[in-house]
Amino acid sequence: MDEPDTAAILPEDLLSASSTDDQLSDSEDRKDEAGLPTATTSVPPSCRCPVPVSVEPVLFLSMFSLALQAPLTTQYLWDRISEDLGYNGSRRSGCSNSSVDPDPLQKEVETLTAHWNLYISLGGFSVGLVIVPLLGSWSDVAGRRTVLILPNFGLALQAVVYLVVMYLKLPVVCFLVGRLLSGLSGDFNAVLAGCFSYVADISDKRSRTFRVAVLEACLGISGMLASIIGGQWRRAQGYINPFWLVLATNLASALYAYLFIRESVRPDPSARLLSARHYKAVWRLYSTGGISGAGGGGEPLHRGKLWLYTLCFFLVVAVHFGTRELYVLYELSSPLCWDSALIGYGSAALNLAYLSSLLGLKVMQRCLQDSWVALVGLVSNITGLVVFSVAHTTQLMFTGYGLCFLFMASTPILRSKLSKLVDPSEQGALFACVACVESLCFLVGSSLFNSLYPATLHFMKGFSFLFAAIVLLIPAAIIGALQCFDQRREHRDSASHFGIS
Repeated sequence: MDEPDTAAILPEDLLSASSTDDQLSDSEDRKDEAGLPTATTSVPPSCRCPVPVSVEPVLFLSMFSLALQAPLTTQYLWDRISEDLGYNGSRRSGCSNSSVDPDPLQKEVETLTAHWNLYISLGGFSVGLVIVPLLGSWSDVAGRRTVLILPNFGLALQAVVYLVVMYLKLPVVCFLVGRLLSGLSGDFNAVLAGCFSYVADISDKRSRTFRVAVLEACLGISGMLASIIGGQWRRAQGYINPFWLVLATNLASALYAYLFIRESVRPDPSARLLSARHYKAVWRLYSTGGISGAGGGGEPLHRGKLWLYTLCFFLVVAVHFGTRELYVLYELSSPLCWDSALIGYGSAALNLAYLSSLLGLKVMQRCLQDSWVALVGLVSNITGLVVFSVAHTTQLMFTGYGLCFLFMASTPILRSKLSKLVDPSEQGALFACVACVESLCFLVGSSLFNSLYPATLHFMKGFSFLFAAIVLLIPAAIIGALQCFDQRREHRDSASHFGIS
């Protein structure tokens, strides 16, 4: 029967399911050729919902819990360390006169808070560096839903540990136990890997950049709401009640994924989680350029692009997460001396850039290629960081936040470019690697900037932000050079096509 006749008889949702089955079969054929594990031929029944649903609510809820607890954890560490050292917390003494040298005890509190941030981050992210690529690549054959549910339970368990520490006034080293438990379940990076892999499964190359940007916007909107709520709530009721909301939000995210998310790949019941095959799939991708780059004269160029765009992604995300932990410390201490409300507004302004970046990306894509849009985003980020490095007043600090209004335009483009470089059957391995890189970004960014910040307080308080701006010049140069190279090659190919010497 012809396809128009079939469309006239069968409902649209059955046609969509049939099309999906065809795509999955093609994907399995390609995996057989590449020596990758294939999935079974049947999809287990899941909860059917009359309206189309995707992973955006999962990412929104998970990011909300993360953005709610991150600044509160730093402030709690500050207060507990101040209490242990006998510091009365009078940061205001350095605010009345900026020419007065900061209290030496305040410097010690600031340094210890940065170091404990570093230790806690290293504990969780070092474990996640091993677990996340394993879970991401495993989801290619076992299904995405499990990888969306399991990390949320781990994050909920972390919130339980934090609540116990706060209720019983346990030593702050116990926070490390919660981070390790969360890392063993994949942590937030596994949620990211699952969500972006899911979107790659259900989107085509033409719409992928914007779909990825929508996920990035979910990160920003949820982070903005959590920042506003967290600062005001902490000032009114302390730390414990907001962390109960963190626990409830993580459980709600896991429940939503279990009830409403449909599988985008055929799960293989025999797929093993603890297998070196998952790591080999990631290694094959970057050593041979994957199926798309193998077996042709363009393989070295293809593989080189994959490595260069991954390097750009690493540098950009490492700067994002490394500096994000410093904003609260920078704002808590003199000469800014912000309270919880102002810290919440600052975090909200930073997270609002996710939404403004989405709108800016949509507008700029009408007249600019993706690479130039990414460069505009990097310029926005660099200028904001330079302002932060010299910000000694509240007005100047919010000016820096305003200049960063497009700073998130580069990351969805880099994710999309990486996704378009590989075969559809390799998306799971790719995003497993991207998740691994993202874990490494947390690890390196936290280590570098939490160590650099206290080490440079004596000569320039905002040097860490200036250093971050300099680092971002590297991905800007790489992206610009690759775009110019592609344009010259396209011009040369078109000239040879028309016989122009």
